Amino acid sequence: METVKQKEKKAYSILKAKYGYKNPMAAPHLVKVVVASGTGSGLKRNKDYNKMVLERLSKITGQKPATKSAKKSIASFKIRLGDPVGVMVTLRGARMYGFLDKLINVAIPRTKDFRGIDRKIVDNIGNLTMSIKEHTIFPETGDEELKDVFGLAVTIVTTAKTKPEATEFFDLIGIPFKK
Repeated sequence: METVKQKEKKAYSILKAKYGYKNPMAAPHLVKVVVASGTGSGLKRNKDYNKMVLERLSKITGQKPATKSAKKSIASFKIRLGDPVGVMVTLRGARMYGFLDKLINVAIPRTKDFRGIDRKIVDNIGNLTMSIKEHTIFPETGDEELKDVFGLAVTIVTTAKTKPEATEFFDLIGIPFKK
């Protein structure tokens, strides 16, 4: 089975014919993958919720996430300046490719009633942001952890300049779009 890194190298030759790139650096390539999860409402119910999300995200990504805090106070949400509101991890290099391989080949197909990812989630500057409703689709999560299920957002950042260019690049690296 081909890895994402191998598919990314093959994508250059395919995209070169269509878009007329002069060298491999002009073609779209992966920059980073950002995995984030909001923990704001979970903290009200359980004080250790942030710690639990941190541990599980570090198991899933293989890297310790950073805690993100509130930038300003919002009284209606009962949030004070500096309160922890989420966790985030930025993956680059080998960890990024490993995570994408796991996401595309293992986790996404395990999603309940999966029919493909909508092409509309690719933005105009060439990035793809998908939401995952349950972290339990990843193989690192054990069955005993099904009590506290949380969602996360995965953003795949590329150097693509336009939406059609990025969509075709994501197609070539194996993102399962709807037909």
